[in-house]
Amino acid sequence: ETARVTVVQIAGVLARRIVCRVGPGDKLAAGERFGMIRFGSRTDCVMPRGSDVRVRVGDRVTGGVTVLGVLA
Repeated sequence: ETARVTVVQIAGVLARRIVCRVGPGDKLAAGERFGMIRFGSRTDCVMPRGSDVRVRVGDRVTGGVTVLGVLA
């Protein structure tokens, strides 16, 4: 089953170190790493309406480990 999830990586004022290995529209498997933000900053993740979100604003997450949510 597939669902569209939008991820936006936002660099901070001081730490502008974003690594992204995919482009818009690329398809990824669950748990697949696609990039990282070095030295903190912010990542926004938009899931389909009705998804069961498992993290909250400010939580620390680890790529490929932390479950962000279960998609609707």
